[in-house]
Amino acid sequence: MKARAHVVVSGSVQGVFFRANTREKAHDLGLKGWVRNTHDGKVEAVFEGDKFAVLEAVDFCRQGPPGAHVKDIDVKWDEYKGEFGSFEVRY
Repeated sequence: MKARAHVVVSGSVQGVFFRANTREKAHDLGLKGWVRNTHDGKVEAVFEGDKFAVLEAVDFCRQGPPGAHVKDIDVKWDEYKGEFGSFEVRY
């Protein structure tokens, strides 16, 4: 079963390699999509792929990498679209 999640993470999440670690986790899980920093200090990501892998990526975002302090996470679920060829960091 395929799934898509749009995630916005707030807290001390920039400058702690959150994007790089999220990309690595997504690659390990075989997910497609993207991750980026927002102008208001948050990290935003879209994950697509196997539902259980997407759930695992969302769980990773709840904690983040070492050095991150996640205050809140907003997750919106959507239908799988299959629009991405890989998982990338966006700037």
